Amino acid sequence: MVHAHVIKTGTHEEFFVMSFLVNVYAKCGVMVNARKVFDNLPRRNVVVWTTLMTGYVQNSQPEVAVEVFGNMLESGSFPSNFTLSIALNACSSLESITLGKQFHAFIIKYRISHDSSIGNALCSLYSKFGSLDSSVKAFRETGKKDVISWTTIISACGDNGRAGMGLRLFIEMLFENVEPNDFTLTSVLSLCSTIQSSDLGMQVHSLSTKLGHESNLRITNSLVYLYLKCGCIEEAKNLFNRMEYKNLITWNAMIAGHAQAMDLAKDNFSAQQTGTEALGMYLKLNHSGRKPDLFTLSSILTVCSRLAALEQGEQIHAQTIKSGFLSDVVVGTALVDMYDKCGSIERARKAFLDMSTRTLISWTSMITSFARHGQSQHALQLFEDMRLAGFRPNQITFVGVLAACSHAGMVDEALEYFEIMQKEYKIKPVMDHYGCLVDMFVRLGRLDEAFDVIKRMDVEPNEFIWLLFIAGCRNHGNEELGFYAAEQLLKLKPRSTETYVVLLNMYISAERWEDVSMVRRLMKEEKVGKLKDWSRISIKGEVHSFKTNNRLHNHNAELHALLNDLVDRAKSLGYEQLENMEVIDDEEEEAEEKAFSSAVYHSEKLAVTFGLLNTPIGAPIRVIKSVTMCKDCHDFMKVVSSQTTRHIIIKDGKRLHKFVNGQCSCADSHGLL
Repeated sequence: MVHAHVIKTGTHEEFFVMSFLVNVYAKCGVMVNARKVFDNLPRRNVVVWTTLMTGYVQNSQPEVAVEVFGNMLESGSFPSNFTLSIALNACSSLESITLGKQFHAFIIKYRISHDSSIGNALCSLYSKFGSLDSSVKAFRETGKKDVISWTTIISACGDNGRAGMGLRLFIEMLFENVEPNDFTLTSVLSLCSTIQSSDLGMQVHSLSTKLGHESNLRITNSLVYLYLKCGCIEEAKNLFNRMEYKNLITWNAMIAGHAQAMDLAKDNFSAQQTGTEALGMYLKLNHSGRKPDLFTLSSILTVCSRLAALEQGEQIHAQTIKSGFLSDVVVGTALVDMYDKCGSIERARKAFLDMSTRTLISWTSMITSFARHGQSQHALQLFEDMRLAGFRPNQITFVGVLAACSHAGMVDEALEYFEIMQKEYKIKPVMDHYGCLVDMFVRLGRLDEAFDVIKRMDVEPNEFIWLLFIAGCRNHGNEELGFYAAEQLLKLKPRSTETYVVLLNMYISAERWEDVSMVRRLMKEEKVGKLKDWSRISIKGEVHSFKTNNRLHNHNAELHALLNDLVDRAKSLGYEQLENMEVIDDEEEEAEEKAFSSAVYHSEKLAVTFGLLNTPIGAPIRVIKSVTMCKDCHDFMKVVSSQTTRHIIIKDGKRLHKFVNGQCSCADSHGLL
């Protein structure tokens, strides 16, 4: 309307008015009109050329912006510093480092000074293509550095995995008396999250408060995420509760932060508590009237997978369908992982098949799921389908493939895939790949070949490798190799209580009491605590907790009567109870005589028995356990699943075990206590 008035009144002959009109149309995203006005201008200066270029860059037409730059040079106009910074931004949008270097050469050739606009654009360009050294050089050559210059280079360090350098530059910025803005502080907090430094984050928190940014939502969201990632859950919750306004990013930060905090938890049940809080956050978000987005859904599905919370996962699955996010590849992959970790491989498979598009992560997740559930042929067939679809497998994909071969004892296939990984895909084996091969030979009782794999490894075997080998030696009666492996393991000075329990049980079984005393002495020297064994089962929304040899529940008489009956029936079917096991308890040792005891009342046995008493006939029983299952409990659960025709799913400290008709999905893994 104003444009029409300009023409009607003859004001269109005013160059300033019409050049400003180019800017108006560009800002409104109507580049066709902006170009028409531009083409009809009687003359053009560098400002209007730059305005048109800016419009094309901001409206996702960077290639046209570069073309306009060429037209400007042909017309005889010389670019300003701001024009060149816009051209460099166009190169970033085009993802063309070659074109960007040509513009950089133009700047050098014509000795154009590096003011902040050009310096910032060069810094951003080189950072985007992973050339941090060039980015830093451009920053250093910038004349007067403003807060945007400092923020750009600090962000560049974060984008290129150089958090330490970014933090040093931030300190340098403060020494130069340049006051950071909210974007700077957000970038610095992101760097603190990367290195998980809550102490430094708290100092930045104090600085932001001092500078008056206490209520800035962007900074507060970053702080919430930082505290959660560093395991400072109370600090994050206090900050969250004090916020007057919360947007969806805030809620997502809390939920995603809780999901990541589960990985940092000191034990399995601290992780469970954190995950339960995340589910509570998700419910509050729904009640707040805000609709979750794909980031929310993928994060909360990750929480459900780690909690083995199938019912909540199913509800969130229904919500993804209702909200239209089911087609998103990230949400779809999270669904596959959730159903897999909850023990429902068929639903995981259906979620995978329902995905409209798939990434390498999706394919790898499904392959690993099949392997984890003992469906090796499905895993290998899917791997071949993935290759036919044109996806190039990575390290993690081959871990799933080799694990599938290990479960099925497919030695020739495993060695062939191991060779394909190295020769065809140029992937160097890592510890997990070797672990799959060792596990495979150990399962088959081919201990000499497993030992040969360990000796030929390109890396020093770690605790995980030696534990696999020790378990195999115990199961197949090769004490000599087992004791040698134990010596190698102790040289690593492990910090895991479970590792020492494995060694103690091995020495106790062999009645090598001097070695038992030696291991206990090492545990005291290394300040290794006792193994805290808890199991929990959720029934009708109520969580019931059990711990080894402890009578925590009101239904003790009935519970213990059924458990003893199950043990007697299992013995009649061939179950041999291991009487001498290292005590797994979180009580202080009262006497040296309590060094070992019967494994009858291990926590998962109590929890499963309680589930049999309090769930409908035929319903699956799902238990979360704080530490790795022992061999005795594993053997017992196989018999009970056959006796009761129940599916028993136990998520322990290392993996998920699904017992069906006397078989476990782990194919009797040797990663047991």
